[in-house]
Amino acid sequence: MSTLLLGAVLSLVAGVSLGLLGGGGSILTVPILVYVLGMSPRGAIATSLVVVGMTSAVGTLSHARAGRVEWRVGLLFGVAGMLGAALGGRVGKFVPPALLLVAFAGMVLATAVAMLRGRPVPATAEVPEQPAGKHLAAVLRNGFGVGLLTGLVGAGGGFMVVPALVLFGGLSMPGAVATSLLVITLNCASGLLSALLSGAPVDWALAGGMSVASILGSLLGTRLGRGFSPESLRKTFASFIVALGAFILVRELLSLLHVPAVRALVLAGGLALGVLCLSLLTLGVRPTLPSKGVIDGSRSSP
Repeated sequence: MSTLLLGAVLSLVAGVSLGLLGGGGSILTVPILVYVLGMSPRGAIATSLVVVGMTSAVGTLSHARAGRVEWRVGLLFGVAGMLGAALGGRVGKFVPPALLLVAFAGMVLATAVAMLRGRPVPATAEVPEQPAGKHLAAVLRNGFGVGLLTGLVGAGGGFMVVPALVLFGGLSMPGAVATSLLVITLNCASGLLSALLSGAPVDWALAGGMSVASILGSLLGTRLGRGFSPESLRKTFASFIVALGAFILVRELLSLLHVPAVRALVLAGGLALGVLCLSLLTLGVRPTLPSKGVIDGSRSSP
């Protein structure tokens, strides 16, 4: 019961970050499961696919009701992603747990870089003219690649899906954000099925509790996000996940070198703290407060 409660609380925090930033919250699920709740890497990746998939499915339904989901492009990208996720789930069975977490750390650091760069695409997509076959091949290739990573490391890859949908799918930014949730849902479903067929364990009670908490957190984060500076939020979260990626990478590399667990944890934690402080100072992140309208519940005019 205590494990379920702790997982739910931490998932609430991850969901808040998802609502605040429009992405990135799922990157926290695997570390929570492995380093806080003590789950095996393969079990954590499979369980995270349940949490990320359910949270994305609820988001998809919400955007679909508003008419923002581009179903044709999303399904095309998603089917390619499902094939990649199925392969990733199978490959993960043969990869040592420490190497899986090293790969996950790489995904975390890539996400941080994408966040720091921002999304250099216009609100209305202007896709260069190119032959239809080349355009289709780009969508399928990128969909497969994102799905492969999803199945392998258990993260949704939203920061890769959105630019790909804009640049290769020809979607506007709002449409790409909404459609990316459909793609992530499909990828997670395929990756989870493949992981289960490969014998990966899933704690269904924990996954269900964490999913509910993550969904509630994302709704709360969406509301809170209206009163914060998007730029400061993005930089702060990017700094945090740079430190998280550094922690996982160093911790698992030291494990591969047979460094005692406690010593590896202290070294990795100290390095991560230093990276976080340096990153915040380098980026010039300053604390921001929500606007009065969010505090008292009123809404300012657009």
